[in-house]
Amino acid sequence: MPLIDMPLEKLKSYKGINPCPADIDDYWDMALSEMNSIDPDVKLIPSKFKFKTVECFDLYFTGVKGARIHAKFARPKVIDSPAPALLHFHGYSGAAPEWTSLLSYAGQGFCIAALDCRGQGGSSEDVGGVVGNTLRGHIIRGLDCADPHELLFRHIFLDTAQLAKIVMSFPEVDEKRVGALGGSQGGALTIACAALEPRIRKAVSTYPFLSDYKRVWEMDLAERAYEELKIYFRNFDPRHEREDEIFTKLGYIDIKNIAKRIKAEVVMGIGLMDAVCPPSTQFAVYNNINAPKKYYIYPDFGHEYLPEFNDIGLEFLLDM
Repeated sequence: MPLIDMPLEKLKSYKGINPCPADIDDYWDMALSEMNSIDPDVKLIPSKFKFKTVECFDLYFTGVKGARIHAKFARPKVIDSPAPALLHFHGYSGAAPEWTSLLSYAGQGFCIAALDCRGQGGSSEDVGGVVGNTLRGHIIRGLDCADPHELLFRHIFLDTAQLAKIVMSFPEVDEKRVGALGGSQGGALTIACAALEPRIRKAVSTYPFLSDYKRVWEMDLAERAYEELKIYFRNFDPRHEREDEIFTKLGYIDIKNIAKRIKAEVVMGIGLMDAVCPPSTQFAVYNNINAPKKYYIYPDFGHEYLPEFNDIGLEFLLDM
């Protein structure tokens, strides 16, 4: 079996090396309290795209820090009783997929909401206002602020939970049958959403990003999606005098550290040749989940299409 990482037997028990802040539960409880105090001012605006059996809407809501957040929302035109729903999260720097990508889910009876992450490729607002680097990357946005509650991915994680809460409140949605899915950054946000919204029933996470930052660094893979870690150290801590402090602060937005909060049933797809999100960082997430879970391993695949995994995921989600 080709390997770029640990042997598989070691991966099966690896839980990560990036620090977990001692107050992480208080941190996220406080963050959720802030989110729950906001009037989201939800707006559903009919989309210009019209389909025979599916209704499409632009969904807007107000997130933490006052940012106006956008998602695409599609639902079957005919719903006889409250329907199951899905939350879709996109890859790093991208945006919600085209409507045609959502139709297959709506065609199976799901309502589906696809988030635009703030400050990335879609229509959500990034209100900014942090001290320090904003040249590249969202992992390090807010890292130089004294308050770790200014980390941008903290806000994005909360956007996923707030979207879930909003969708669960819709009369056409069965709040007890809501799932989440995504790959790479979307896989990470799927884990974050399930961790922060305990009512999520099922989660399908494909090679999740945003995990075990120190492991990425030690593997010399701070490039591509993780390049901003290298940029940050080179520009702001070239002798690594603050290394422990930096990785500990990043621990607040490390999904392996909040995976223990998940109540949902989880399925993960992992490629053992993944040089973007190393397998060990993905197993660090999986091995910290205490809920029912299952992984599908692709020994010869990297950060790419995993054959049949979309079908496996959909079949799993249909049984809610």
